[in-house]
Amino acid sequence: MHEPLGALELVRQFFQNRLKRMVRRRVRFITNATRRARDPVVVAAEISQPSTGFHPGDRVRIKTRQEIQASLDNWDELKGCGFMEEMWPYCGSEQTIFKRVGRFLDERDYRVKQVRGIYLLEGIICGGTVDFGPCDRSCFFFWREEWLEKVNASE
Repeated sequence: MHEPLGALELVRQFFQNRLKRMVRRRVRFITNATRRARDPVVVAAEISQPSTGFHPGDRVRIKTRQEIQASLDNWDELKGCGFMEEMWPYCGSEQTIFKRVGRFLDERDYRVKQVRGIYLLEGIICGGTVDFGPCDRSCFFFWREEWLEKVNASE
């Protein structure tokens, strides 16, 4: 008798989370559009920022929790890239760049999106989330270059 209620609760939570994400994307879109309309100089400055130029094999240090939190907005995102709760344990650690991400398939709307300044780190993969539970897909986390610092080879 109680099992169908559990299944209904899971379905309700799924649609509730999906609705939250949809509303969050719409609010973010409107906020960004109004900001760009008000201040085109800020947008031009964002576009012209040079990349740090990490390359596969480079050693990097993931910034501290405080440094990363200072860069995030109310949605725990920086330039549209979310910082997941499961990424916090890696803060302050040294890692190796696996590769730069130039484009990816966004499974939320099934579109291929082009990106700049996002990297994958060797061996750091997602094992699931608090919201959805364990997962066996082994997806890489996306790390913004603003969250990484190059480590000197002499250290």
